[in-house]
Amino acid sequence: MASSPMFIGTVKSPSVAIATANALRDGTGTLGTVHTAGANGARIDKINITATVTTTAGMIRLFSGPTGQFLIAEIPVFANTVSATNPAWSSSIVFEQGLMLQATYILKAGTEKAENFNVTVVNGGDI
Repeated sequence: MASSPMFIGTVKSPSVAIATANALRDGTGTLGTVHTAGANGARIDKINITATVTTTAGMIRLFSGPTGQFLIAEIPVFANTVSATNPAWSSSIVFEQGLMLQATYILKAGTEKAENFNVTVVNGGDI
């Protein structure tokens, strides 16, 4: 147990574009690397996910671990037709206590359907 709170020392806002269909829940298959923790680890408080195309019902999955192999969250994607009056599907994931990554751990993301998404850390960085 830490004796003091863990604060972000170096702010980072990495992004990754994902588009390759991957229905696997075991951390294998095509995944995009969102963030790799630094030598002292990392803390992520919020992630934004935004489609850049019309979407069908599916799932975005987040993985973490030494090689990004452990499923930590599934975010449902809803069918949505993008138009001049209807914005693309988007979602934010807020980690109330902070998603803590050990040193050199990797945060990865994948999409169940072959549709384009941007996954961005908007509040996070290395400790």
